[in-house]
Amino acid sequence: MSLHSASVTELLAGLGAKQFSAVELAEHFLKRIEAANPALNAFVTVTAERALADARRADDARAAGQAGPLNGIPLAHKDIFCTDGIRTACGSRMLDNFIAPYDATVVERLAAAGSVMLGKTNMDEFAMGSSNETSHYGPVRNPWDLRKVPGGSSGGSAATVAARLAPVATGTDTGGSIRQPAALVGVSGIKPTYGRVSRHGLIAFASSLDQAGVLATTAEDCALLLRTMAGFDPRDSTSIDAAVPDYLAELGAPLKGVRIGIVSEFFGQGLDSENGALVRAAIDQLGKLGATLVDVSCPNLPLSVPTYYVVAPAECSSNLSRFDGVRFGHRCKDPRDLLDLYQRSRGEGFGAEVKRRIMTGTYVLSAGYYDAYYLKAQKVRSLIAAEFRSAFGTVDILVGPTSPTTAFDIGAKIDDPITMYLNDIYTIGANLAGVPAMSVPCGFAGGLPVGLQLIGPHFGESRLLAAAHAYQRETDFHRRVPASYA
Repeated sequence: MSLHSASVTELLAGLGAKQFSAVELAEHFLKRIEAANPALNAFVTVTAERALADARRADDARAAGQAGPLNGIPLAHKDIFCTDGIRTACGSRMLDNFIAPYDATVVERLAAAGSVMLGKTNMDEFAMGSSNETSHYGPVRNPWDLRKVPGGSSGGSAATVAARLAPVATGTDTGGSIRQPAALVGVSGIKPTYGRVSRHGLIAFASSLDQAGVLATTAEDCALLLRTMAGFDPRDSTSIDAAVPDYLAELGAPLKGVRIGIVSEFFGQGLDSENGALVRAAIDQLGKLGATLVDVSCPNLPLSVPTYYVVAPAECSSNLSRFDGVRFGHRCKDPRDLLDLYQRSRGEGFGAEVKRRIMTGTYVLSAGYYDAYYLKAQKVRSLIAAEFRSAFGTVDILVGPTSPTTAFDIGAKIDDPITMYLNDIYTIGANLAGVPAMSVPCGFAGGLPVGLQLIGPHFGESRLLAAAHAYQRETDFHRRVPASYA
Protein backbone atom coordinates (compact mmCIF):
# COMPACT_ATOMS: atom_id res chain seq x y z
CA MET A 1 0.00 0.00 0.00
CA SER A 2 1.35 3.45 -0.94
CA LEU A 3 1.75 6.04 1.79
CA HIS A 4 -0.93 8.33 0.41
CA SER A 5 -3.54 5.60 0.14
CA ALA A 6 -3.10 4.57 3.79
CA SER A 7 -5.47 5.72 6.52
CA VAL A 8 -4.27 7.65 9.57
CA THR A 9 -4.54 4.47 11.63
CA GLU A 10 -2.38 2.59 9.13
CA LEU A 11 0.15 5.42 8.97
CA LEU A 12 0.48 5.46 12.76
CA ALA A 13 1.16 1.73 12.70
CA GLY A 14 3.82 2.22 10.01
CA LEU A 15 5.48 5.03 11.94
CA GLY A 16 5.47 2.93 15.10
CA ALA A 17 7.03 0.00 13.26
CA LYS A 18 9.70 2.34 11.78
CA GLN A 19 8.72 1.45 8.23
CA PHE A 20 9.14 5.13 7.41
CA SER A 21 9.83 8.35 9.31
CA ALA A 22 7.64 11.38 9.85
CA VAL A 23 10.03 13.40 7.66
CA GLU A 24 9.69 10.88 4.81
CA LEU A 25 5.91 10.97 5.20
CA ALA A 26 5.80 14.78 5.12
CA GLU A 27 8.08 14.90 2.07
CA HIS A 28 5.84 12.40 0.27
CA PHE A 29 2.72 14.51 0.75
CA LEU A 30 4.49 17.80 -0.01
CA LYS A 31 5.57 16.37 -3.37
CA ARG A 32 1.98 15.33 -4.12
CA ILE A 33 0.72 18.81 -3.22
CA GLU A 34 3.33 20.45 -5.46
CA ALA A 35 2.29 18.26 -8.39
CA ALA A 36 -1.51 18.33 -7.98
CA ASN A 37 -2.44 21.63 -6.39
CA PRO A 38 -2.04 23.87 -9.47
CA ALA A 39 -4.98 22.04 -11.07
CA LEU A 40 -7.05 21.44 -7.93
CA ASN A 41 -6.49 24.80 -6.18
CA ALA A 42 -7.16 23.06 -2.87
CA PHE A 43 -4.36 24.77 -0.89
CA VAL A 44 -3.97 28.53 -0.56
CA THR A 45 -0.85 28.25 1.63
CA VAL A 46 1.66 25.40 1.74
CA THR A 47 3.84 25.43 4.86
CA ALA A 48 6.65 23.17 3.66
CA GLU A 49 9.33 24.44 6.06
CA ARG A 50 6.94 24.26 9.01
CA ALA A 51 5.86 20.74 8.00
CA LEU A 52 9.43 19.43 7.84
CA ALA A 53 10.29 21.07 11.16
CA ASP A 54 7.15 19.53 12.74
CA ALA A 55 8.10 16.15 11.26
CA ARG A 56 11.64 16.30 12.65
CA ARG A 57 10.23 17.08 16.10
CA ALA A 58 7.83 14.16 15.74
CA ASP A 59 10.67 11.79 14.86
CA ASP A 60 12.72 13.05 17.81
CA ALA A 61 9.75 12.63 20.16
CA ARG A 62 9.17 9.06 18.96
CA ALA A 63 12.86 8.22 19.39
CA ALA A 64 12.68 9.55 22.95
CA GLY A 65 9.58 7.49 23.73
CA GLN A 66 7.38 10.58 23.93
CA ALA A 67 5.20 10.18 20.83
CA GLY A 68 1.78 11.79 20.99
CA PRO A 69 -1.42 10.12 19.71
CA LEU A 70 -1.03 11.73 16.26
CA ASN A 71 2.76 11.78 16.19
CA GLY A 72 4.03 12.41 12.65
CA ILE A 73 0.60 12.47 10.96
CA PRO A 74 0.38 15.13 8.20
CA LEU A 75 -2.79 17.21 8.05
CA ALA A 76 -4.22 20.34 6.49
CA HIS A 77 -6.20 23.09 8.19
CA LYS A 78 -9.11 24.92 6.63
CA ASP A 79 -8.03 28.54 6.25
CA ILE A 80 -10.69 29.67 8.74
CA PHE A 81 -8.56 28.54 11.71
CA CYS A 82 -6.03 31.03 13.05
CA THR A 83 -2.45 29.76 12.78
CA ASP A 84 0.28 31.64 14.61
CA GLY A 85 2.60 33.46 12.20
CA ILE A 86 0.85 32.07 9.11
CA ARG A 87 -1.62 33.87 6.88
CA THR A 88 -5.26 33.19 7.77
CA ALA A 89 -7.28 34.71 4.93
CA CYS A 90 -10.62 32.90 5.29
CA GLY A 91 -10.93 32.75 1.51
CA SER A 92 -11.26 36.54 1.35
CA ARG A 93 -9.59 39.62 -0.03
CA MET A 94 -10.50 41.31 3.25
CA LEU A 95 -8.02 39.15 5.20
CA ASP A 96 -5.55 38.47 2.42
CA ASN A 97 -2.80 40.21 4.42
CA PHE A 98 -3.79 38.94 7.89
CA ILE A 99 -1.12 37.01 9.80
CA ALA A 100 -2.72 35.41 12.83
CA PRO A 101 -0.94 36.15 16.14
CA TYR A 102 -2.04 32.91 17.83
CA ASP A 103 -3.23 29.36 17.15
CA ALA A 104 -6.88 28.34 17.27
CA THR A 105 -7.58 25.78 19.99
CA VAL A 106 -8.14 23.08 17.35
CA VAL A 107 -4.75 23.83 15.77
CA GLU A 108 -3.11 23.96 19.19
CA ARG A 109 -4.51 20.60 20.32
CA LEU A 110 -3.67 18.78 17.12
CA ALA A 111 -0.13 20.19 17.18
CA ALA A 112 0.30 19.10 20.80
CA ALA A 113 -0.72 15.58 19.74
CA GLY A 114 2.25 15.53 17.35
CA SER A 115 0.58 16.26 13.99
CA VAL A 116 2.44 17.83 11.08
CA MET A 117 0.80 20.84 9.37
CA LEU A 118 1.13 20.76 5.58
CA GLY A 119 -0.72 24.03 4.94
CA LYS A 120 -4.04 25.88 4.78
CA THR A 121 -6.88 24.89 2.47
CA ASN A 122 -9.05 26.97 0.18
CA MET A 123 -12.64 27.74 1.15
CA ASP A 124 -15.68 29.81 0.27
CA GLU A 125 -15.19 33.42 1.39
CA PHE A 126 -15.86 33.63 5.14
CA ALA A 127 -17.40 30.12 4.82
CA MET A 128 -20.33 31.51 2.82
CA GLY A 129 -21.06 29.16 -0.05
CA SER A 130 -22.02 25.63 -1.05
CA SER A 131 -19.61 25.07 -3.92
CA ASN A 132 -16.24 26.66 -3.03
CA GLU A 133 -16.65 29.13 -5.89
CA THR A 134 -16.86 32.31 -3.79
CA SER A 135 -13.21 32.18 -2.67
CA HIS A 136 -11.05 35.21 -3.45
CA TYR A 137 -8.44 32.67 -4.62
CA GLY A 138 -10.66 31.02 -7.21
CA PRO A 139 -12.72 27.84 -7.16
CA VAL A 140 -11.52 24.51 -5.84
CA ARG A 141 -12.01 21.66 -8.31
CA ASN A 142 -13.42 18.22 -7.63
CA PRO A 143 -10.73 15.50 -7.94
CA TRP A 144 -13.24 13.13 -9.58
CA ASP A 145 -13.92 15.63 -12.38
CA LEU A 146 -12.06 18.94 -12.56
CA ARG A 147 -15.07 20.54 -14.27
CA LYS A 148 -17.17 19.95 -11.14
CA VAL A 149 -17.39 21.72 -7.78
CA PRO A 150 -16.19 19.93 -4.62
CA GLY A 151 -18.93 21.46 -2.44
CA GLY A 152 -18.41 24.09 0.21
CA SER A 153 -17.42 25.80 2.24
CA SER A 154 -14.81 23.21 3.31
CA GLY A 155 -14.22 22.24 -0.32
CA GLY A 156 -10.46 22.70 -0.14
CA SER A 157 -10.16 20.34 2.82
CA ALA A 158 -12.49 17.80 1.20
CA ALA A 159 -10.64 17.87 -2.14
CA THR A 160 -7.30 17.58 -0.33
CA VAL A 161 -8.36 14.35 1.39
CA ALA A 162 -10.11 12.94 -1.69
CA ALA A 163 -7.01 13.48 -3.86
CA ARG A 164 -4.85 12.03 -1.07
CA LEU A 165 -2.80 15.21 -0.72
CA ALA A 166 -3.24 14.78 3.04
CA PRO A 167 -4.70 11.88 5.00
CA VAL A 168 -6.92 14.18 7.07
CA ALA A 169 -8.03 17.82 7.23
CA THR A 170 -9.99 20.10 9.52
CA GLY A 171 -13.18 21.82 8.42
CA THR A 172 -16.09 23.83 9.75
CA ASP A 173 -19.80 23.26 9.33
CA THR A 174 -22.35 26.08 9.63
CA GLY A 175 -25.10 24.62 7.45
CA GLY A 176 -23.50 21.50 6.01
CA SER A 177 -20.05 22.76 5.07
CA ILE A 178 -18.24 19.57 6.15
CA ARG A 179 -20.87 16.99 5.21
CA GLN A 180 -21.88 18.36 1.80
CA PRO A 181 -18.33 18.52 0.36
CA ALA A 182 -17.54 15.16 1.98
CA ALA A 183 -20.46 13.70 0.01
CA LEU A 184 -19.52 15.37 -3.28
CA VAL A 185 -15.90 14.16 -3.24
CA GLY A 186 -16.39 10.78 -1.56
CA VAL A 187 -14.78 11.15 1.86
CA SER A 188 -16.00 10.88 5.46
CA GLY A 189 -16.79 14.03 7.43
CA ILE A 190 -18.28 14.72 10.84
CA LYS A 191 -19.81 17.79 12.42
CA PRO A 192 -19.94 17.21 16.19
CA THR A 193 -22.46 18.55 18.69
CA TYR A 194 -22.43 22.36 18.92
CA GLY A 195 -19.99 23.24 21.70
CA ARG A 196 -18.18 19.89 21.66
CA VAL A 197 -15.15 21.34 19.81
CA SER A 198 -13.81 24.78 20.71
CA ARG A 199 -14.52 27.70 18.39
CA HIS A 200 -11.68 29.79 19.86
CA GLY A 201 -9.58 31.04 16.95
CA LEU A 202 -12.18 30.07 14.37
CA ILE A 203 -13.12 33.17 12.36
CA ALA A 204 -16.85 33.53 12.97
CA PHE A 205 -19.55 33.42 10.30
CA ALA A 206 -22.69 32.59 12.33
CA SER A 207 -21.74 32.07 15.96
CA SER A 208 -24.72 29.94 17.02
CA LEU A 209 -24.23 27.57 14.07
CA ASP A 210 -20.48 27.31 13.34
CA GLN A 211 -18.83 24.09 14.50
CA ALA A 212 -15.37 22.69 13.83
CA GLY A 213 -15.02 19.11 12.64
CA VAL A 214 -12.89 16.77 10.56
CA LEU A 215 -12.69 15.23 7.08
CA ALA A 216 -10.87 11.93 6.52
CA THR A 217 -11.10 8.81 4.40
CA THR A 218 -12.63 6.67 7.15
CA ALA A 219 -14.94 6.98 10.14
CA GLU A 220 -12.15 5.43 12.19
CA ASP A 221 -9.82 8.32 11.31
CA CYS A 222 -12.58 10.82 12.11
CA ALA A 223 -12.90 9.22 15.56
CA LEU A 224 -9.16 9.42 16.12
CA LEU A 225 -8.96 13.12 15.23
CA LEU A 226 -12.16 14.11 17.03
CA ARG A 227 -10.89 12.49 20.22
CA THR A 228 -8.01 14.97 20.20
CA MET A 229 -9.98 18.04 19.05
CA ALA A 230 -12.96 17.75 21.41
CA GLY A 231 -13.17 18.98 24.98
CA PHE A 232 -13.92 22.01 27.10
CA ASP A 233 -12.09 25.26 26.40
CA PRO A 234 -12.46 28.16 28.89
CA ARG A 235 -11.55 30.59 26.10
CA ASP A 236 -14.76 29.74 24.24
CA SER A 237 -17.98 30.80 25.96
CA THR A 238 -19.98 28.30 23.87
CA SER A 239 -17.73 25.36 24.79
CA ILE A 240 -19.48 22.64 26.78
CA ASP A 241 -17.81 21.27 29.91
CA ALA A 242 -18.55 17.57 29.45
CA ALA A 243 -16.32 14.50 29.44
CA VAL A 244 -15.14 13.36 26.00
CA PRO A 245 -15.60 9.65 25.30
CA ASP A 246 -12.87 7.58 23.69
CA TYR A 247 -14.49 7.60 20.26
CA LEU A 248 -11.91 5.15 18.92
CA ALA A 249 -12.53 2.58 21.66
CA GLU A 250 -16.30 2.75 21.08
CA LEU A 251 -16.11 2.08 17.33
CA GLY A 252 -16.77 -1.61 17.81
CA ALA A 253 -20.24 -1.12 19.26
CA PRO A 254 -22.62 -3.48 17.39
CA LEU A 255 -25.51 -2.22 15.29
CA LYS A 256 -27.82 -4.95 16.57
CA GLY A 257 -30.67 -3.27 18.43
CA VAL A 258 -29.79 0.24 17.22
CA ARG A 259 -32.94 1.98 15.97
CA ILE A 260 -32.38 3.93 12.76
CA GLY A 261 -35.01 6.40 11.60
CA ILE A 262 -35.46 7.00 7.87
CA VAL A 263 -36.58 10.63 7.51
CA SER A 264 -39.42 10.68 4.97
CA GLU A 265 -38.95 14.41 4.24
CA PHE A 266 -35.47 13.65 2.91
CA PHE A 267 -36.81 11.49 0.07
CA GLY A 268 -39.28 13.82 -1.62
CA GLN A 269 -39.15 16.10 -4.61
CA GLY A 270 -35.68 17.45 -5.45
CA LEU A 271 -33.70 14.30 -4.64
CA ASP A 272 -32.01 12.82 -7.70
CA SER A 273 -33.43 9.34 -8.26
CA GLU A 274 -30.05 7.62 -8.57
CA ASN A 275 -28.80 9.35 -5.40
CA GLY A 276 -31.93 8.23 -3.60
CA ALA A 277 -31.54 4.62 -4.72
CA LEU A 278 -27.92 4.46 -3.52
CA VAL A 279 -28.84 5.98 -0.15
CA ARG A 280 -31.71 3.49 0.22
CA ALA A 281 -29.30 0.64 -0.55
CA ALA A 282 -26.91 1.93 2.14
CA ILE A 283 -29.74 2.09 4.66
CA ASP A 284 -30.71 -1.49 3.79
CA GLN A 285 -27.09 -2.49 4.44
CA LEU A 286 -27.34 -1.00 7.93
CA GLY A 287 -30.44 -3.11 8.44
CA LYS A 288 -28.58 -6.25 7.36
CA LEU A 289 -25.93 -5.42 9.96
CA GLY A 290 -28.56 -5.65 12.71
CA ALA A 291 -30.08 -2.19 12.95
CA THR A 292 -33.84 -1.81 13.24
CA LEU A 293 -35.15 0.47 10.47
CA VAL A 294 -38.07 2.78 11.29
CA ASP A 295 -39.85 5.39 9.17
CA VAL A 296 -39.78 8.84 10.81
CA SER A 297 -41.44 12.12 9.85
CA CYS A 298 -40.05 15.56 10.71
CA PRO A 299 -42.57 17.87 8.97
CA ASN A 300 -40.81 21.12 9.91
CA LEU A 301 -37.44 20.10 8.41
CA PRO A 302 -38.26 21.54 4.95
CA LEU A 303 -38.38 24.94 6.68
CA SER A 304 -34.67 24.64 7.54
CA VAL A 305 -33.43 26.51 4.47
CA PRO A 306 -35.56 29.70 4.86
CA THR A 307 -34.93 29.65 8.61
CA TYR A 308 -31.18 29.33 8.15
CA TYR A 309 -31.02 32.10 5.56
CA VAL A 310 -32.52 34.52 8.07
CA VAL A 311 -30.57 33.44 11.17
CA ALA A 312 -27.14 32.96 9.55
CA PRO A 313 -27.08 36.28 7.62
CA ALA A 314 -28.24 38.11 10.77
CA GLU A 315 -25.30 36.70 12.71
CA CYS A 316 -22.82 37.29 9.89
CA SER A 317 -23.99 40.91 9.64
CA SER A 318 -22.98 41.36 13.26
CA ASN A 319 -19.76 39.31 13.13
CA LEU A 320 -18.35 40.90 9.98
CA SER A 321 -18.92 44.46 11.18
CA ARG A 322 -15.45 44.29 12.79
CA PHE A 323 -13.83 44.36 9.33
CA ASP A 324 -13.83 48.12 8.85
CA GLY A 325 -10.33 48.83 7.49
CA VAL A 326 -9.11 50.32 10.76
CA ARG A 327 -7.18 47.75 12.79
CA PHE A 328 -6.62 44.77 10.50
CA GLY A 329 -7.66 43.44 7.13
CA HIS A 330 -8.01 45.22 3.81
CA ARG A 331 -7.84 49.03 3.83
CA CYS A 332 -8.69 51.16 0.80
CA LYS A 333 -6.09 53.59 -0.53
CA ASP A 334 -6.20 57.28 0.30
CA PRO A 335 -9.59 57.51 2.09
CA ARG A 336 -11.11 60.99 2.07
CA ASP A 337 -12.62 60.61 5.54
CA LEU A 338 -13.72 57.94 8.03
CA LEU A 339 -16.97 57.16 6.19
CA ASP A 340 -15.10 56.74 2.91
CA LEU A 341 -12.62 54.43 4.68
CA TYR A 342 -15.45 52.21 5.92
CA GLN A 343 -17.37 52.15 2.67
CA ARG A 344 -14.52 51.52 0.26
CA SER A 345 -12.62 49.11 2.52
CA ARG A 346 -15.71 46.94 2.89
CA GLY A 347 -16.79 47.41 -0.71
CA GLU A 348 -13.40 46.30 -2.00
CA GLY A 349 -12.72 43.66 0.66
CA PHE A 350 -15.96 41.68 0.55
CA GLY A 351 -17.15 39.56 -2.38
CA ALA A 352 -20.65 39.44 -3.84
CA GLU A 353 -22.01 36.53 -1.77
CA VAL A 354 -20.71 37.98 1.50
CA LYS A 355 -22.24 41.36 0.67
CA ARG A 356 -25.54 39.65 -0.17
CA ARG A 357 -25.66 37.95 3.22
CA ILE A 358 -24.55 41.04 5.17
CA MET A 359 -27.31 43.09 3.52
CA THR A 360 -29.92 40.38 4.16
CA GLY A 361 -28.84 40.09 7.79
CA THR A 362 -28.87 43.82 8.37
CA TYR A 363 -32.34 44.02 6.85
CA VAL A 364 -33.89 41.26 9.00
CA LEU A 365 -32.42 42.82 12.15
CA SER A 366 -33.60 46.34 11.36
CA ALA A 367 -36.42 48.13 13.16
CA GLY A 368 -39.78 47.09 11.75
CA TYR A 369 -38.52 43.80 10.32
CA TYR A 370 -36.97 42.08 13.37
CA ASP A 371 -40.28 40.59 14.55
CA ALA A 372 -41.45 39.67 11.05
CA TYR A 373 -38.28 37.82 10.04
CA TYR A 374 -35.61 37.22 12.66
CA LEU A 375 -37.88 36.50 15.62
CA LYS A 376 -40.10 34.26 13.50
CA ALA A 377 -37.07 32.37 12.21
CA GLN A 378 -35.90 31.74 15.76
CA LYS A 379 -39.32 30.35 16.65
CA VAL A 380 -39.20 27.97 13.68
CA ARG A 381 -35.67 27.00 14.70
CA SER A 382 -37.05 26.02 18.12
CA LEU A 383 -39.71 23.89 16.42
CA ILE A 384 -37.07 22.10 14.34
CA ALA A 385 -34.95 21.44 17.43
CA ALA A 386 -38.03 20.11 19.28
CA GLU A 387 -38.78 17.84 16.34
CA PHE A 388 -35.31 16.33 16.53
CA ARG A 389 -35.68 15.78 20.28
CA SER A 390 -39.00 14.04 19.69
CA ALA A 391 -37.52 11.84 16.96
CA PHE A 392 -34.62 10.81 19.18
CA GLY A 393 -37.14 9.71 21.79
CA THR A 394 -37.98 6.79 19.51
CA VAL A 395 -34.81 6.21 17.42
CA ASP A 396 -31.05 6.38 18.01
CA ILE A 397 -29.93 7.68 14.60
CA LEU A 398 -31.64 9.49 11.73
CA VAL A 399 -30.51 8.76 8.17
CA GLY A 400 -30.98 10.14 4.69
CA PRO A 401 -29.04 11.63 1.78
CA THR A 402 -26.40 14.27 2.39
CA SER A 403 -26.93 16.17 -0.86
CA PRO A 404 -29.83 16.12 -3.36
CA THR A 405 -27.48 15.64 -6.33
CA THR A 406 -23.92 14.71 -7.17
CA ALA A 407 -21.37 17.45 -7.84
CA PHE A 408 -22.51 20.00 -10.43
CA ASP A 409 -20.50 21.95 -12.98
CA ILE A 410 -18.42 24.94 -11.87
CA GLY A 411 -20.41 28.05 -12.78
CA ALA A 412 -23.75 26.21 -13.13
CA LYS A 413 -25.41 27.75 -10.06
CA ILE A 414 -23.20 30.66 -9.02
CA ASP A 415 -25.60 33.26 -10.46
CA ASP A 416 -28.70 31.65 -8.91
CA PRO A 417 -28.38 32.00 -5.12
CA ILE A 418 -31.70 30.31 -4.29
CA THR A 419 -30.87 27.18 -6.29
CA MET A 420 -27.40 27.16 -4.71
CA TYR A 421 -28.85 27.45 -1.19
CA LEU A 422 -31.05 24.37 -1.78
CA ASN A 423 -27.92 22.19 -1.97
CA ASP A 424 -27.87 22.29 1.84
CA ILE A 425 -31.53 21.32 2.29
CA TYR A 426 -30.71 18.03 4.05
CA THR A 427 -27.85 19.28 6.21
CA ILE A 428 -29.01 22.59 7.70
CA GLY A 429 -31.45 21.10 10.20
CA ALA A 430 -28.67 19.51 12.27
CA ASN A 431 -26.95 22.90 12.63
CA LEU A 432 -30.15 24.67 13.67
CA ALA A 433 -30.68 22.01 16.35
CA GLY A 434 -27.00 21.79 17.34
CA VAL A 435 -26.90 17.99 16.98
CA PRO A 436 -24.02 15.93 15.55
CA ALA A 437 -24.12 14.64 11.98
CA MET A 438 -21.78 13.01 9.51
CA SER A 439 -21.55 11.92 5.89
CA VAL A 440 -19.92 8.78 4.51
CA PRO A 441 -19.56 7.62 0.89
CA CYS A 442 -22.27 5.17 -0.18
CA GLY A 443 -21.79 4.76 -3.93
CA PHE A 444 -21.31 6.48 -7.28
CA ALA A 445 -23.83 7.96 -9.70
CA GLY A 446 -22.49 8.77 -13.15
CA GLY A 447 -18.96 8.28 -11.85
CA LEU A 448 -19.41 10.84 -9.06
CA PRO A 449 -19.61 10.10 -5.30
CA VAL A 450 -22.86 10.02 -3.29
CA GLY A 451 -23.04 10.50 0.48
CA LEU A 452 -25.14 8.91 3.24
CA GLN A 453 -25.94 11.24 6.13
CA LEU A 454 -26.26 10.05 9.73
CA ILE A 455 -27.65 12.40 12.41
CA GLY A 456 -27.58 11.74 16.16
CA PRO A 457 -28.84 13.31 19.38
CA HIS A 458 -26.69 15.76 21.34
CA PHE A 459 -23.35 14.12 22.24
CA GLY A 460 -24.24 11.10 20.10
CA GLU A 461 -21.00 11.16 18.10
CA SER A 462 -19.89 7.73 19.35
CA ARG A 463 -22.95 5.98 17.97
CA LEU A 464 -22.70 7.80 14.62
CA LEU A 465 -19.04 6.89 14.25
CA ALA A 466 -19.70 3.26 15.25
CA ALA A 467 -22.53 2.95 12.71
CA ALA A 468 -20.40 4.52 9.97
CA HIS A 469 -17.47 2.27 10.87
CA ALA A 470 -19.67 -0.84 10.73
CA TYR A 471 -20.92 0.21 7.30
CA GLN A 472 -17.39 0.88 6.04
CA ARG A 473 -16.21 -2.56 7.13
CA GLU A 474 -18.76 -3.99 4.68
CA THR A 475 -18.18 -1.57 1.78
CA ASP A 476 -15.20 -0.05 -0.03
CA PHE A 477 -16.60 3.25 -1.34
CA HIS A 478 -14.43 5.19 1.14
CA ARG A 479 -11.33 3.45 -0.21
CA ARG A 480 -11.84 4.49 -3.82
CA VAL A 481 -9.52 7.17 -5.16
CA PRO A 482 -9.93 9.32 -8.29
CA ALA A 483 -7.87 7.69 -11.06
CA SER A 484 -5.55 10.68 -11.51
CA TYR A 485 -4.56 10.61 -7.82
CA ALA A 486 -4.28 6.89 -7.09
